[in-house]
Amino acid sequence: MKKRIVILGSGESGTGAALLAKHAGYDVFVSDRGAIRDAYKKELDAHQIPWEEGRHTNDLVLNADEIIKSPGIPEKSEIMVAVRQKAIPVIGEIEFGWRYAGKCNIVAITGSNGKTTTTELTYHLLKTAGLNVRVGGNIGNSFARMVLDDLQRGAESDASRIFVLEVSSFQLDDIEYFRPRIAMLLNITPDHLDRYEGSLEKYARAKFRITMNQRRGDVFIFNAADPVISEILGTVEYKNSKPKHVAIRKGFYKNGRIAVGKLSFDMTKSRLKGPHNMFNAVCAVRAAVLLGADAEKVQEGLNTFTPPPHRLEVVATLQGVTWINDSKATNVDAVFYALQAMETPTIWIAGGQDKGNDYAPLLPLVGQKVKAIICMGIDNSKILHAFGALNKPMAETRSAEEAVRVAAGFAGPGNTVLLSPACASFDLFKNYEDRGARFREAVLALKN
Repeated sequence: MKKRIVILGSGESGTGAALLAKHAGYDVFVSDRGAIRDAYKKELDAHQIPWEEGRHTNDLVLNADEIIKSPGIPEKSEIMVAVRQKAIPVIGEIEFGWRYAGKCNIVAITGSNGKTTTTELTYHLLKTAGLNVRVGGNIGNSFARMVLDDLQRGAESDASRIFVLEVSSFQLDDIEYFRPRIAMLLNITPDHLDRYEGSLEKYARAKFRITMNQRRGDVFIFNAADPVISEILGTVEYKNSKPKHVAIRKGFYKNGRIAVGKLSFDMTKSRLKGPHNMFNAVCAVRAAVLLGADAEKVQEGLNTFTPPPHRLEVVATLQGVTWINDSKATNVDAVFYALQAMETPTIWIAGGQDKGNDYAPLLPLVGQKVKAIICMGIDNSKILHAFGALNKPMAETRSAEEAVRVAAGFAGPGNTVLLSPACASFDLFKNYEDRGARFREAVLALKN
């Protein structure tokens, strides 16, 4: 009798896991409490994988031999409480992909901020160097889908394969044996604490799970200047022998160049801006060099990399005003990095659905760099209160179009308009991508 796998959640992660499980010969069922996207329904139907949406039917879920859980489903949800009561084994899609990945090198990247940029940059450097690399995980294609592609092509025994994976704390919560050849931990700042009983330490320890299966010969690259990482580092336990620790310390960026071991790379032609992105670049370069990338090709990659959209993305320069879309900055720390990168007087567009933010760390930077504050949200009272004492011009808006129009009134030649909200987007927009896209459209409409 076939082993039964039930997949909870049908996004890219769940669908990729379902397709891999079907290929591996399991009896597969997909259950999603929300709606399943049409594209994923078509894939499941094409592979004769039964599914349900809008509910979790206990009789169809709780008869599983194993469950693959979407990282977005919290442990306190009704279905997970029932699953735990029945003691059904639960893993995540990243773990399931690892089970069938075969010989390969995995670069896994996590952190509260900057992981998407670092993941994309690492991939780009390796690709530019001509290595056999793909990118996915918490962005783009699921790991399971990429593994399935290799199995279908008979490439699972090709040890030259490299997977660069962005992994979230939620994904790391559900690993068991997943072992990256290179693990990166960029930073740890308060985020998603509602999933960790309000405990920064529990959230941090979830991030550190990225190293738990590493062993001698593997590499752990981490931010030695991060106080939370430094505090927990010495208490981390490994299942096997300890990996090589590569601590990235201050002083790696000087005179437009980053130092990586004995190598040095010019960043003046790079589109990456700000001290935080120089740190991200050091981590990415370190991984690329460890995996055999030629230094000249790495420099070429740094020169040609285009940062992902919604992350300090330069939308346009109009009449001497630079417009930057940093919609992905949904917490205070991300905005701190963005403001730190600004080199001209800045009109800052902020606001949205507050996540219990403490804006105090931003006060010195806002005082120093911000010319005017444009609030874009339904309830802007917290931002108005937090920055009111700075006596900066402030305005309230209720749409991207209005925010851009008002910002244009404050901005003059040599200024920057920065959308870096510090908040979730769900009060006015579908998600941060929608917010960034609407901002971009409104800016480009000014052109016309």
